[in-house]
Amino acid sequence: QVQLVESGGGLVQAGGSLRLSCAASGLSFSNYNMAWFRQAPGQKREFVAEIMWTGGNTYYADSVKGRFTISRDNAKNTVYLQMNSLKPEDTGVYYCAARVGLTHGYDYWGQGTQVTVSS
Repeated sequence: QVQLVESGGGLVQAGGSLRLSCAASGLSFSNYNMAWFRQAPGQKREFVAEIMWTGGNTYYADSVKGRFTISRDNAKNTVYLQMNSLKPEDTGVYYCAARVGLTHGYDYWGQGTQVTVSS
């Protein structure tokens, strides 16, 4: 049974930082590309960042480039999202997701962790 469990969310003031973690189990983690998405209240879920299974290539939404960093530790089956210079518009539920390759949808999703940025 595959599980993706996010943690590290919370309430932070604008300009602050948070580090999200997503611990994976039940899958060959090092074979999967890992991504972060977020969903603000009343909005569609949107892509934030993705890291390839090798850890060598990363991709970011324009809205977070230069502020967020995605990384992974294959020995710990964990993917991270370091979020700096947070803005109120970064508020939402953050989800991690896993997929093999880049040409199809995500195979697994976590339950999400809430991030709230106050102005």
